[in-house]
Amino acid sequence: MSEHKVTLNWKSDGSEFNYKTYTRNHTWDFSGRVQVNASAAEDYLGDPDQVDPEQAYVASLSSCHMLTFLAICAMKKITVTSYIDHATGYLEKGESGRPVLMRVDLHPDIVFGEGERPCREELIKLHDRAHQECFLANSVRTEIRTIVES
Repeated sequence: MSEHKVTLNWKSDGSEFNYKTYTRNHTWDFSGRVQVNASAAEDYLGDPDQVDPEQAYVASLSSCHMLTFLAICAMKKITVTSYIDHATGYLEKGESGRPVLMRVDLHPDIVFGEGERPCREELIKLHDRAHQECFLANSVRTEIRTIVES
């Protein structure tokens, strides 16, 4: 249906190449439009000032859910004026004993057009549908929960 290309670029910084010293810093180039500086998570000797793959994964899941939610609301003629998500991913030991991003909790804070805020039950249904239709949620084994505040 479509392709989504990214160029990853890593180069030695000249330090000794062993597990403790090689640089984890690299870039993600999104077809020449945007370049993101990335690294490993700080717990894995990465640069804490750079985006790490786990954060990017959580951001991608959050973004896909939001985009799907917005599309559903637009089709239902429910106006959304802002959407902020404070998403959190949890790295835990998987069945193999290796670290896995086991769960991602989405905490969307949504502002709707005046007089258009769905009731809590309808809001939960909208998020459930967004989850069911989200391309990325359908592509991963990670548990994704949407925490709907009152």
